[in-house]
Amino acid sequence: MAEEIKDVNGVDAARLLSYIERVEHIEEERKALQNDIKEIFEEAKSAGFDVKAIKQLLKIRKMDDQERQEEEFVLDSYKRALGLD
Repeated sequence: MAEEIKDVNGVDAARLLSYIERVEHIEEERKALQNDIKEIFEEAKSAGFDVKAIKQLLKIRKMDDQERQEEEFVLDSYKRALGLD
């Protein structure tokens, strides 16, 4: 940044700017990564895969065994209650 940075009212302006610039840089990286993920989903879809199912599998893979079993139990209970099983 070409502007001169000054400390004001006890605020370390250089340090504050450093934090802001670091977050901005990571946000740019995140945007690029999100675009990469979108392209992967588009590639999978064009290969005949169901993107919604892939996203569900990604969610399941992030869970530990107990979390997954609890979610499956609740979902199965709700399905039976609604006569969907």
